[in-house]
Amino acid sequence: VQLQASGGGLVQAGGSLRLSCAASGGTFSRYGMGWFRQAPGKEREFVAAISRSGGSTYYADSVKGRFTIARDNAKNTVYLQMNSLKPDDTAVYYCAVDTYYSGSYSSTYEYDYWGQGTLVTVSS
Repeated sequence: VQLQASGGGLVQAGGSLRLSCAASGGTFSRYGMGWFRQAPGKEREFVAAISRSGGSTYYADSVKGRFTIARDNAKNTVYLQMNSLKPDDTAVYYCAVDTYYSGSYSSTYEYDYWGQGTLVTVSS
């Protein structure tokens, strides 16, 4: 499975961005999908995850109410709508494929394919 993330950029605090992640090479609708982020000098952390059908979504407490994950299985794409952005949201954002689907959606070990990352910078 190959993943191509896009949509990152520079935005002022309070602004919005929408990230996209296009998948190829697999059966997209069979996979859970997740978004993670990694700020400079910090470990990669869970942001959001979505079930195969899109019927269930999960969020880190730090983004709950501001970010929304969604997927379009017809387009093999997962999205992350980010609103009310804060400087602390600055990071490289990665999409990832969960083929294990064991329920440990917030763990990096649950995911076996990763995109290349897209940089989000939020200025104060």
